[in-house]
Amino acid sequence: MVSIKDIASVCGVSIATVSKALNNHSDVSSSTKAFIRETAKEMGYLPNSQARALKTNRTYNLGVLFVERASSGLTHSHFAAVLNGFKNEAEANGYDITFINRSAGGSAMTYYEHCIFRGVDGVVIACVDDFEDEGVTELLKSSVPSVTIDYVSSGRPAVVSDNSHGMKMITEYVCRMGHRKVAYIYGDASKVTSIRLESFRSTMESMGTEVTEEYVRQGKYHDPESTERITKELMELKDPPTCIIMPDDFSALGGMTAIEKLGLNIPEDISIAGYDGITLSRFLHPRLTTYQQDTERIGAEAARQLIALIKKEIPEKPPVVTVNGCLIKGSSVKNLAGE
Repeated sequence: MVSIKDIASVCGVSIATVSKALNNHSDVSSSTKAFIRETAKEMGYLPNSQARALKTNRTYNLGVLFVERASSGLTHSHFAAVLNGFKNEAEANGYDITFINRSAGGSAMTYYEHCIFRGVDGVVIACVDDFEDEGVTELLKSSVPSVTIDYVSSGRPAVVSDNSHGMKMITEYVCRMGHRKVAYIYGDASKVTSIRLESFRSTMESMGTEVTEEYVRQGKYHDPESTERITKELMELKDPPTCIIMPDDFSALGGMTAIEKLGLNIPEDISIAGYDGITLSRFLHPRLTTYQQDTERIGAEAARQLIALIKKEIPEKPPVVTVNGCLIKGSSVKNLAGE
């Protein structure tokens, strides 16, 4: 294995000069840097991450804590896209990624202990259904730099999608299309769900539309089966809704299945709207009306905030970065306004 000492010998410079050149220090001329780097490349030199960690007290490794009730992991369309944005930004800044869990090498440990075991410089906490979980609380209170996604924790930077604005846009659009009997299947109990549910109710009120309580049902995120069952129940009511807002785009697949099994058509017989704006929603027939979250920016902002926190560049009051999305007007909501 080629060492810095070997490169110094070939280049006829000191070990310190080689180290500075490889780490892009300003006190080494551009020509010397180029010569040393080219020589190192020709010799097949690869930097040793452990050696760098000992010298800089940083591993350039970011942890990702990703836990959700459906246990869909990286098949979760929305959060897979968020984490891809995080990954791209982290890699662009020279960082690797490690997933944090409750075990390592067959030994049980807390999230905090796993972070220490893997030596991560910081951790992003995404899609954790229960932020009051003892393990999550321990990690947030620890010395490990952390950033949360869609959850605001005192003293920690956070990146949140504007869930209130997103649900407002969907609900306003449905009402402006003439729908007054609007159902909402909301997801698992969480802060995000509370914000969306409150926004749905307040927007319906502001649009002069009464909320029919039997139309408001709890389902699950990213779970077409539960959405299929609830959609069937809604459509079999004596006075069914004319439009159903689904928990998310993936869950909407279950709603569409239920509607098809009942021999009904979208949007002629029943209108539907989703949430998230995942790629799949663009290829459904009819194309799904939905609110598209800016997943790339959410993930990238989380990485930027975490790296800034690690570098101690965050202000005394940690920022909460709010990311807006946009309404995608598909063809799944019928226009009743002219009828």
